[in-house]
Amino acid sequence: MAQGSDTTLTADIKDFAAGHGGAKAVIEYVGKRGARIVLVGQDGEWSDQFADDTVKAREACELAGVEVENEWERELMEQMRPSNDLWRSMARRSMAR
Repeated sequence: MAQGSDTTLTADIKDFAAGHGGAKAVIEYVGKRGARIVLVGQDGEWSDQFADDTVKAREACELAGVEVENEWERELMEQMRPSNDLWRSMARRSMAR
């Protein structure tokens, strides 16, 4: 697993969900790198983890008790609150173009 062992990934997902009042996940296939698990907490904070493939990503979420959404729903996206650091990094990228 790209992030460490299956147990570590599951523990990281559980910790995030516990620290943010619960969470939902969206799993994205990212080619040879594997799968990206985007976690969105009930409080709007978000994080991501990486797994070797989408099957392991789904298994880790299931073991952690986190619901996996099939796609990005508008309600889930509206719940996300990007950090100030993320806004600054996005601004730097657009200014560099």
